[in-house]
Amino acid sequence: MIGIYFIIIIVIIGLAFLGLGISTFFGKKKKFPDIHIGKNKAMKERGISCAATTDHLERTNYKPIEIKKAENK
Repeated sequence: MIGIYFIIIIVIIGLAFLGLGISTFFGKKKKFPDIHIGKNKAMKERGISCAATTDHLERTNYKPIEIKKAENK
């Protein structure tokens, strides 16, 4: 019984992938849509970038602080 459900689920997922592939192949642009957050126009307007870009910017602008030890009196 579980095997039948598994096969049905695999067929449904396969049909979904096939449908996405067909719509991409026969679409006007002929390429997969770019969903990267760094190339989203609305996100750029708000100043939001992806985590990798934010991490890179933080690492390049990093300035270490100097910790002074307290003197014993």
